[in-house]
Amino acid sequence: MNFSSIKNSNPIYFYFVSIVSFIIANLIRDKSLSVYYFLLVVGLVFFVLGFLKRMKTK
Repeated sequence: MNFSSIKNSNPIYFYFVSIVSFIIANLIRDKSLSVYYFLLVVGLVFFVLGFLKRMKTK
């Protein structure tokens, strides 16, 4: 797989995806618990990726 688009993206996009994931997770919390936990993990991963990307560019 080619991850060059992820390597060249701005950290703000990672933060945006993580916020959207957390919002959707909170909306779906009562309906599906497994999707809720999956979205929480996705949000956390994108937040950490954005943080690491930001630290590398500074």
